[in-house]
Amino acid sequence: MVNQQLSPARPWILEAVPLMVVILIAAHVFALVYWIYRLATEKQPQRRKAH
Repeated sequence: MVNQQLSPARPWILEAVPLMVVILIAAHVFALVYWIYRLATEKQPQRRKAH
């Protein structure tokens, strides 16, 4: 019992890394969808034939 090792406590920053990665991926996906939506819905200037 004397030689029983306690598992070392992982720093909180290592616990937060997977959550931060998921949040970053979600933010990028949201930004990409929003950008495509803006491109699809923006008004295109009327083109006129000038000849």
